[in-house]
Amino acid sequence: METLVELCNALNGLRPVLLMVVAQAAFAGVNIFYKLAANDGMNTSVVVAYRFLFATAFITPLALYLESRPKLTWMVVLQASLCGFFGGSMTQNMQFESIALTSATFTAAITQLIPAITFVMTVFFRLERLDLRSGGGRAKVLGTLMGIGGAMLMTFYKGVVINIWSTHVNLLHKSEQPSHYLAAPTSKSEYTNRVLGSLLAIGSSFGYAFFFIFQAKMVEKYPCYYSSTALMSLMGSVQSVGFALCMERDWNQWKLGWNIRLLTVAYTGIVATGISLTILALCVRMRGPLFVAVFNPLLLVIVAFVGSLLLNEKLHLGSVLGSIIIVGGLYTVLWGKSKDIKMMTQSLPTSLEEEKYAESLEVVIRSPNDKAINNKKESKPTVSNDEPNTLPT
Repeated sequence: METLVELCNALNGLRPVLLMVVAQAAFAGVNIFYKLAANDGMNTSVVVAYRFLFATAFITPLALYLESRPKLTWMVVLQASLCGFFGGSMTQNMQFESIALTSATFTAAITQLIPAITFVMTVFFRLERLDLRSGGGRAKVLGTLMGIGGAMLMTFYKGVVINIWSTHVNLLHKSEQPSHYLAAPTSKSEYTNRVLGSLLAIGSSFGYAFFFIFQAKMVEKYPCYYSSTALMSLMGSVQSVGFALCMERDWNQWKLGWNIRLLTVAYTGIVATGISLTILALCVRMRGPLFVAVFNPLLLVIVAFVGSLLLNEKLHLGSVLGSIIIVGGLYTVLWGKSKDIKMMTQSLPTSLEEEKYAESLEVVIRSPNDKAINNKKESKPTVSNDEPNTLPT
């Protein structure tokens, strides 16, 4: 019986870890499905538009059923629009286009810059203070520089091909639709696509950084996770559909059949946006945001593994070295952030003790005065005079 209880406690302790592994696997599937949809000839903006339409249709009933919501203000609507733009329509279009131009693994490696870029943006907007005299501050700066250096290495240096295994499975060759991304590659066009794809991936990382900043502000005023996600998905749907209608006038691109296109938009909308974001919220509540960020490199590992198995993607020396440097920079930034959090938690009890001591000191100082005043009031009625007693009886 005791062994069973210990096993249940161990599994309960591993629940956040298992949930994060599932979430990162779901996000890795987004990169794979994006590449397959682009190979099938589907327009990138149409995929993103359908993704947020599916996400809105999935998360809105849950928000209406599970949560009681405060009053919706115009400021919350504006913040939701900004979150839908930076975390949805703009960012997803740039990320999808980057995957189409390069590879799922390459884009997943570049997006590991998100924590470092978020740190830079929070310092720039004075949402976080940078102290270069502390070890945590220096570590965050070093990790950011490592991430930038790794991204530049991946962009401008390709290197030799690293053959780990070969399954002779390539789902990209089974497309029946023409795709302008699969033109005959030349060394010049391949280099151009690599540079342009890198810039788009870095741009999407900046978009995610802005999204995290605006989301934090939105949650302060509208602390309803399901409802805020539904609102952001709705705004992202309006923006992405409008952008897709401007970019793609061919209605054949909007047709969904029982094929990879329907599977892509359903998976990215329901699984990656609806379910996975709920898992992230649960893990943040249980272990905090730092715990969630630590699992980001797992996305890169899963994408590289699945991409090499199913998409016949080749790993190059530059990509491997750049990925290692970026992941190292990520953990350096997280280590610096953990040091700052530790210092804040250590200083908090001291401040509370000083406040309690000040309150007790104030009571001690006031108590003799209060006693003297009370004695004076008690002795005043006993003084004999000819005037009538005006004290209340």
